[in-house]
Amino acid sequence: MNATDLLAQFHGRRYLNLESYRRDGRAIRTPLWFAQDGGLLYIYTLADSGKVKRMRRNPRVRIVPSDIRGNPKGEWIDAEAELLAGERAAHADHLLSRKYFGKRVGDLFRKLRPKPRAVLAIRPL
Repeated sequence: MNATDLLAQFHGRRYLNLESYRRDGRAIRTPLWFAQDGGLLYIYTLADSGKVKRMRRNPRVRIVPSDIRGNPKGEWIDAEAELLAGERAAHADHLLSRKYFGKRVGDLFRKLRPKPRAVLAIRPL
């Protein structure tokens, strides 16, 4: 099955639940906004967040469509996270801003009190 088929369950969804792993192997689940483009899902978060630190150490993650509280609304998929920079990060950020009005509002406030952000691509395995 190719990436597009694996990600079909995410079409029309607003949230995904991302499972990343601590050093001791314990899973941490976090509901997040995401944007989809072809066979990739894009997420963004604070650059110094725990999930970014975990994914730098171990890029293997699991994802599932979810509601705002992280309750699964589909089947878990094994995936790999990649930290983006440059044009790829800008493209992902544009997709996220286009999908979520709340992100556009947050971007305005971020100009007043900037904090580094990380943009990640999630690729099904």
